[in-house]
Order: sequence, then C-alpha cells, then structure tokens
Amino acid sequence: MFSCSGTTEKIETTQVFEVQKGESAQAVGKRLKENGLIKSQLLWYLMCRFDSTPIKAGTYRVPVDVSQRTIHTILTKVQQTKVTIPEGSTLNAIARLLASVQICTEEDFLKATRDTDLLAQYSILGTSFEGFLFPDTYFFSVPCDAQTVIHAMVNNFMEHFTQNIKPQERYEKVTIASLVEREYKIPEEAPIIAGVFYNRLAIGMPLQTDATIEYIITEIQGKPHPERILYSDLQIDNPYNTYRYKGLPPGPIGAPGDRALQAALHPQTHTYLYYRLIDPQAGRHRFSRTFNEHRGISP
Repeated sequence: MFSCSGTTEKIETTQVFEVQKGESAQAVGKRLKENGLIKSQLLWYLMCRFDSTPIKAGTYRVPVDVSQRTIHTILTKVQQTKVTIPEGSTLNAIARLLASVQICTEEDFLKATRDTDLLAQYSILGTSFEGFLFPDTYFFSVPCDAQTVIHAMVNNFMEHFTQNIKPQERYEKVTIASLVEREYKIPEEAPIIAGVFYNRLAIGMPLQTDATIEYIITEIQGKPHPERILYSDLQIDNPYNTYRYKGLPPGPIGAPGDRALQAALHPQTHTYLYYRLIDPQAGRHRFSRTFNEHRGISP
C-alpha cells in the first residue's frame, strides 16, 4: 500500500520520499536527515515522542525547506483515499479509476505516463508506462501529483520484477507477461501459456492472441469493448495485431500481476503451440501440439 502527500509544490521544490512498511519513526527520521529534508534528527525524535500518531507507510512528495512539523503532518495526518488497480489494467483504465476518486485527473495522469524524462529515469524503452504500473491497492491523498502516483506504482513494479537484465529484455518480458495476464485464469496455466508464446516466437509463428485485437479496438481506436472478435477485426492493419504481424507487439497491453510476470520469466518447457478455452466458467484451456489436434481432428 502506498500513499503520497498531495502537495501542489512544483517538482523542483519537492523530493520523493518512501516510508517502508513497519519502519520506525526513528529510522524514518534518520533517512529524512540523510536526504536533507530535516536538520535535526533529535528534534524529529522528540516530536514523534510528543505526538505518537503513527507514520503511514507509502510514497510521498515532500516539500523541500519546510518545517519538521510540516513534514511530520504530511507523513501522519494526510487523509488518504484507497484505490485498487486490477491486474491487466491499461493506462486508460487506471486513469479513469484515479479520476473517479479524485486523486488526479485523467489528463494529468496520462500526460505523466508519457513523460520522457520520467521514462528515462526508470530505463523504460517504450513511449509510455504501459505495463510498468504494478496492479495493487494504493492509498493516495486527494488530490495527488500524477508523477508521484506513477513513482509509487513503478517502484512497486520494480520490487516485484527483481531480475537484473537489460532494459530491452525486460521490456520484452513485460510485454509477454501482459499477454499472459489477459489469457490465463487458472494460476497453474500461466507458465504453460507463456511457454506457448515462446514456442511460437521460436519458430516464427504469429502469436495470434485476441487480447491484442481487443487492445487495438479499445485503447488505440477508442471504441467500446467488443462482445466478440470478428474476422474483419483480425484484418486491422496495426502493429499490435498479432494475427497479421509476427513477433511481439510494440509493447505491453496492460499491467501484468506477479503471477504473469513470473510466468514470463520462468515459462514451462513443453512443445505446445496451441490452446483452446474448453471451460469458460473456470477459464480452463486445452493445450495441443498440432493444428489438427487443436481442431480436434484425429491424426
């Protein structure tokens, strides 16, 4: 769970500061002093002894050159709003959720998700933070600076994606994870589906996943979510169309959760190339190695 101060100070006069869950007030004071946000660690300790209100875990944008009392108020008394980001959420969906509880506007959030300086700070190669805002429950003040919201979500993502790999490989893994997130329902099937994607990529076979078609329709074309994918939809000329274009789509199509990320990082090794939904209610698939087997035709 994360929070922020909601200050309207300009970014140049604030500093992002994270309070870890379970961190003591004394430990927080030590880091505030190290970051140059307070002048006296002893005064901080005495202040916390006098006012025993717990410091809340979260990510804050703390103004620089304000009193220690102001900083203490930010970390203890700011009213927070809860928002839960579901797994698979797109940037547009997250923006609508945040705006619905008045944390920040859709416009401000989407603009911040495409901030090139912010993307470079995290070595993210795409043109936005699509796929890199971890789905979780957060607590933010109202209103909250959009960049602080993104810092909280990306830092959370980095805590779950701990592999030390190059930015290009990380981007590819997150893209695969976003596809897995949209395709699996039964947890044990996630690494199997990831294995199917890797097998298809290895032989130059199109990924052919409907989730990318839905992404084109809803996120790129801005149309309502389709009740079903039509044959004409498979002909859309867009690089996200994994029926027309081989290889990975240009980027993630949503925010993968931890299970999908782990599946992309550790796919199951097998020889399956196809899967078909056989139990819509449970979300169970049947996996097969050949197209005839996929169609139920005996060899």
